[in-house]
Amino acid sequence: MKILFERTGGFAGLKLQGTLDTSDLPPTQAHHLKELLKKSRFFELPAELELQSPGPDQFNYKVTVENESGRHTVEACDGAIPGEMRPLLDFLARSFRKP
Repeated sequence: MKILFERTGGFAGLKLQGTLDTSDLPPTQAHHLKELLKKSRFFELPAELELQSPGPDQFNYKVTVENESGRHTVEACDGAIPGEMRPLLDFLARSFRKP
C-alpha cells in the first residue's frame, strides 16, 4: 500500500510532503499505519471535507492511499478533520518532518 501525504498552509506556510510504502516499513510500523487507516474510516470519507468558514493559518491536508482495491484521496483543512482521522495525520506528519 502506498500513501501520498501533503500538508500546506499554517502560520509559516510551509509545505510538508512525502510518500510511504508499507512494504518498505518495519512490520510493526506498517501494521500501525494500517490500523490508523482503519480506525479513521479513511475509505469511507468523501474526497473533500469542507468547513463552512475556514480560519486563518490552518493546515490543509491531502492524503491519497493506493492499494489493491484502488485509490482514494481525501482533502481537508484542520477544522474539517474528523477526530478519528487526527492520529493518522499526526503519524504521517511525523514521518516526513526533517530532524
